[in-house]
Amino acid sequence: MLLEKLISAFGVSGYEKDIRSVIREEIKELADEITVDALGNLIVYKSGVGENKKKIMASAHMDEIGFQVVKIEDKGNIRVRALGGIPVIGTSMNRVKFRNGIIGLVASTIKEKELTTDTKKLYIDIGASSKEEAEKYLKVGDVAAYVGDYAELKENNITGKALDDRIGCYILVEALKKINKPYNDLYFVFSTQEEVGLRGATVAANRINPDLGIALDVTTAHDFPNCPEGSNKVGEGTAIKVSDGSVICNEYLVEEMVNCAKENNIKYQLDVIDGGGTDAGAINKSNFGVRATGISVATRYVHGPNALLSMDDTNASIDLLVNYVNREFNFDEE
Repeated sequence: MLLEKLISAFGVSGYEKDIRSVIREEIKELADEITVDALGNLIVYKSGVGENKKKIMASAHMDEIGFQVVKIEDKGNIRVRALGGIPVIGTSMNRVKFRNGIIGLVASTIKEKELTTDTKKLYIDIGASSKEEAEKYLKVGDVAAYVGDYAELKENNITGKALDDRIGCYILVEALKKINKPYNDLYFVFSTQEEVGLRGATVAANRINPDLGIALDVTTAHDFPNCPEGSNKVGEGTAIKVSDGSVICNEYLVEEMVNCAKENNIKYQLDVIDGGGTDAGAINKSNFGVRATGISVATRYVHGPNALLSMDDTNASIDLLVNYVNREFNFDEE
């Protein structure tokens, strides 16, 4: 199953080679042209046939959050830095796997009842009893990702690690399978290093210079205890992004996306989150400015080893993307 393969593949920020290979194999017959740039972005081009066609960049990031070794201590404990936003309390006592296959347990020096976001209080225990023993298996600079197997839950929901943003990659791949002769020129980008500053999408957008950009990503759900304040709910449809911490989406593009959802009977909700960001923010600020918007999937426990989302929302997102990129856009009428 494609989604399980995407979730299982290793791809910590800056080390996306394995996940890129999985995706490239899946889409190699679906593109007019495939490019891999210097940052490792996988850029898939399909030529449009419309008279008033626009250049559309749709981007989903391949990378997942993870850990990088900074020090191996005398007793064999592995000190790490965070690659991306690590939820410290929720991460402790979970497993991670290094790229070379070594398994470790995330432990912490957090005191009882202490609330902290300080990732320096985390360390990884691989079972080694000394620095010399640990150095047989790991070195400074090695990287690890969560262990969180794909699993199906009730009501067509799923869980697993790296759903941020392997679900966006899945949406792009499945949309490519449904798009034959698009109206617009399409650049579907599987980007790198989003979790450490939207780096891949920044480079790709400057290369492509699109007329409009769409980020495919998760968004925070607001339907579980102690969640942030907001309106997003798992199972309530694809989430049409209005704004987040990185972008205020173009009003015309949002309106057109809402119209597209209504015209095609696609269940949707409007997505506003107070913080965070997606590749839309990078596209928006590229070159001399690019109109940008986003299609998201409401997700519980984002950045944890076991996030949760709805495949119904995912399928609605695929349908919305397929129909939206085939629209005629008239910016002069904004």
